[in-house]
Amino acid sequence: MELKDMRSSIDKIDGEIAKLVSERMEVVAQVAKFKAEHNLPIFDPERERQKLSDIASQVGADFASKTDAIFSLIFDLSRSCQHQITSGESPVKEEIRQALLNTEKQLPSRPLVACQGVEGAYSQLACDRIFPACSIMYFNSFENVFSAVEQGLCRYGILPLENSIAGSVNRIYDLMMKHDFHIVRSTRIKVDHCLLANKGAKLENIKEIYSHEQALEQCTDFLKTLKNVKIKSFENTAAASKMVLKSGRSDVAALSSRNCATIYGLDCLLDSVQNQGSNFTRFICISKNLEIYPGANRTSLMLVTPNRCGSLYRVLSRFNALRINLLKLESRPLPNNDFEFMFYFDLDTSVYSEEFLRMFDDLEDAATSIKYLGSYTEVV
Repeated sequence: MELKDMRSSIDKIDGEIAKLVSERMEVVAQVAKFKAEHNLPIFDPERERQKLSDIASQVGADFASKTDAIFSLIFDLSRSCQHQITSGESPVKEEIRQALLNTEKQLPSRPLVACQGVEGAYSQLACDRIFPACSIMYFNSFENVFSAVEQGLCRYGILPLENSIAGSVNRIYDLMMKHDFHIVRSTRIKVDHCLLANKGAKLENIKEIYSHEQALEQCTDFLKTLKNVKIKSFENTAAASKMVLKSGRSDVAALSSRNCATIYGLDCLLDSVQNQGSNFTRFICISKNLEIYPGANRTSLMLVTPNRCGSLYRVLSRFNALRINLLKLESRPLPNNDFEFMFYFDLDTSVYSEEFLRMFDDLEDAATSIKYLGSYTEVV
């Protein structure tokens, strides 16, 4: 047979498969109505296991793993279809519609915003990027920023989420599981760590360097070149600069932004000592209430999946089926739950698309819990 003949045969088979899938989903809809009328559960694990076993015996050992994958996906889509028919409108979808209807057309210009650290912190630079004329209230921990927003003390909060060199800020992801909040905007800040010291200090005399642990991680190549210098983690890069100033010592330095040199009157002994020149930190802006502003094209979710084989794959297959691009996937262990994880997703999808709303119906069956964090744009 020629290649075109083989492809013609495949096209014919695919056409039959498509027809049979369509017929199967029509019967699935009937099954959903029957289950709803008789108060029967949608998920029947015993029947699904038996079906996979029967199909595997029909195709033989060589193809059993392939039919397992194919029919597991078909079962997932069938259950999703049944949930759409029996569950009615998703509460999340109604919440999104109300937010789209009631949110102002643009972010407020002068809100009160919570930031971790002190003046000159990278969080403050991110805040200025998003809110050029805002008022800032500083807190000494990330958790206090979450609490300030959650309790209504500040309308918004700015938090670092990930760095292009050091990776995710795990503490933030852990706090996300504890607090109620929504993401309304994000931005990326170019990070240039400078070695700052008091006036007249010299590099060869420095004995101690202070900075935040993430900044220290981003400057490991430079720090390895120093001998007999103590490296100490500090709560914040700007707070480290402030501490150097207050110490009055000429043998201590901080890894901070050049902006801190101006604010605290320090000398810059070395510029841009991070491992890579392309060093960016992504910050999120959080709010207590769900606010979705025009043009929102990024969505963040937190999911917990059943602790069984293929659970995460089933979630990812939903995104693939809806042609939703996955931008980020992060996992964090659930507190007090051995070997169970929370999965964080950033998705590239317009809040106005049909696929965006359909996604929530599909995910209800694939996850044991879903936390919609918000839809927003990224300021560059």
